[in-house]
Amino acid sequence: MGMILSWFRSLFSVIKTFELKDAVDILCVTFIIYILIKFIRDTKAVQLMKGAIMLMVVYVLASFFNLTMLSALLRMFVEFGVLIILIIFQPEIRNGLEKLGRNNLSQKIGIGISKSYNDDETLAIQRKCISDVVAISQSFSQKKVGALIVFEQETKLGEIIATGTLLDALPSVSLFGNLFFNKAPLHDGAVIIREGRICSAGCILPLTRKNSDVDADLGTRHRAALGMSEDSDAVVVVVSEETGSISLVHKGYLKKMQDSDELRERLENLILPDNSKTDLTSYFPSFLSRKDKKSENKKNKEF
Repeated sequence: MGMILSWFRSLFSVIKTFELKDAVDILCVTFIIYILIKFIRDTKAVQLMKGAIMLMVVYVLASFFNLTMLSALLRMFVEFGVLIILIIFQPEIRNGLEKLGRNNLSQKIGIGISKSYNDDETLAIQRKCISDVVAISQSFSQKKVGALIVFEQETKLGEIIATGTLLDALPSVSLFGNLFFNKAPLHDGAVIIREGRICSAGCILPLTRKNSDVDADLGTRHRAALGMSEDSDAVVVVVSEETGSISLVHKGYLKKMQDSDELRERLENLILPDNSKTDLTSYFPSFLSRKDKKSENKKNKEF
């Protein structure tokens, strides 16, 4: 009974000194723990964490039974644990920081240091580029010529651009036709568009790693488009060589375009600065269950 009373007294003393900043502090820590748990659960980090826990258990047992050499070896892993974690989880940490940098708040904070694209000249270049991409996509669709065109946005694609051939040319229907002509040396890669200009061609894109519900019949171009959209906020146009279908990929979602008017509308909404930015997630609600997402993705993915 005395122990219970003592516990209540301690609780009341804490409540008396509790302030608003303490509530904010608790909420912040809770949110961070939630993000970490979600991060570990949704990636391969859960297997790595299991391995780390097993090493810790072995280390405790080795210390308990005075296994000197094994304890010394495992102690090195414990002492350099933070560095080891940073090395092992480097891809996941980088991806998380990129997502943080692409959210709405960070974009508003960085608006002062970002280049302005609201001038009429840049807007005209962007519109012409979109018109050329829509026109060539329609032509490729009719002729069943494969194409992969990436519009760079907030996330810079310098590493991807370096894998191709630098061009820095104004886009045109004829230039796109030459780049993706099936006998041309650059036709298998992607074309990167930066600020309304063709920056590089023949670029190699990363294949999708996160989308486990990808249709087994999905071609390499579409998988590369999904991978590019997962690693950045780029907008990707894909023309299927097998079916001639045109798809738009953004933020890990693939949407088949019904006609050139729909493609033009989606590209203008996603790219032009004078339009309110939207994304394809509006067509794939985030509250869908995993099963629903799988069926929805299957319906909208083609090869």
